[in-house]
Amino acid sequence: MTPDVLLVIFAALLGLLVGSFSNVLIWRLPRGESIAFPPSHCPNCDHRLGVTDLVPVLSWVSLGGKCRYCRAPIKARYPVVELLTGLGYGVIAALFPPLVVGWGALGLMVLFTILLVGSAIDLDTYTIPDELTLPGTALGILFGFLNGRAGAEGLPDLAGAVQGALLGAGLVVAINQFGSWVLRRFRERSFPEAPIGYQQISLALLAGAWLGPWWGLGAALLSAAVNGAARRVVRVPELLTLGGLLVSVVLGSAGYGPGMILMVQGALAAAGATSLVAGVYWWLKYRGHSADEGADEPADASAMGFGDVKLAAVIGAFLGWERLLLTLVVAVFAGALFGVAQLAMKRENRVKFGPFLAVGALVAMIWGAQIIQGYRDGLGL
Repeated sequence: MTPDVLLVIFAALLGLLVGSFSNVLIWRLPRGESIAFPPSHCPNCDHRLGVTDLVPVLSWVSLGGKCRYCRAPIKARYPVVELLTGLGYGVIAALFPPLVVGWGALGLMVLFTILLVGSAIDLDTYTIPDELTLPGTALGILFGFLNGRAGAEGLPDLAGAVQGALLGAGLVVAINQFGSWVLRRFRERSFPEAPIGYQQISLALLAGAWLGPWWGLGAALLSAAVNGAARRVVRVPELLTLGGLLVSVVLGSAGYGPGMILMVQGALAAAGATSLVAGVYWWLKYRGHSADEGADEPADASAMGFGDVKLAAVIGAFLGWERLLLTLVVAVFAGALFGVAQLAMKRENRVKFGPFLAVGALVAMIWGAQIIQGYRDGLGL
């Protein structure tokens, strides 16, 4: 066998092992449990699992899908996650040969695991844990640095990873901001977060459009500092920020300011940076217990969850902004079809967007280069 074939086989076997660990993450992260202690145990009887109970796929098959000690059923999702991870790692190694792209192949395997674990948790809980997305964004930027050092073709370097993370988070949070504003019939948020939250993100959108991403982030942080000093929320009206952004884009298209394209890029990058700063702040503040714990007020209407914003940052960091855009197109299209099907069957119409982002990211990862090049050829670029 050639070295490339051996690496594919090795990657698939590695994926089976990582898939077993992924099941640990899927179970423990939403519950706020340590992923290392206690060691693996049956969730029903708490009996510690032995080595023969932890062989990917084979243990589940040999035990007939039941715990060896209490005979409680073991979900079929366990071997499915292991098989999917093994298959995914093997495909990545085949399409992105490690001997050619170096660390980039490992980075895409890490992304695959984040997407799979995040999707499974989202399906169970309607949440995507910060413990997965925020470190995942940092890892995407780290692999961007390694890609740049290795000259990995087709994968973002450090600058591309940072740009992808900011634009990914910024684009999704902008959709959320305007969608939520419409759902509230253009009324102000009833319960703005202090010191930093959606109001500061809206401010970053407006300031970033005119001043660039880092000044936009600075304006948002200044607003947060004012909230902290005042020990209350000093409101920044969305009629001013979101309405002002719409006016700004119109002015930019008419030739005023930096121009529409640069204004949109600056607004999204500033909002993305503010979203990640806010995400880290709230993660550290509520680490170890629910972010909703102690909340006195109900939440305002929201177009999508904030976990989707951070997952988009992860995807942008690993794949770059062009494939991130393709990811969103596929995700929105697939999510819309699913939502229509749910309505037709008169089922719950609340769509968990994380799994659709994951599907879009896989499409962008595998076929993104060909789709983007075909689009450019069609436009004569």
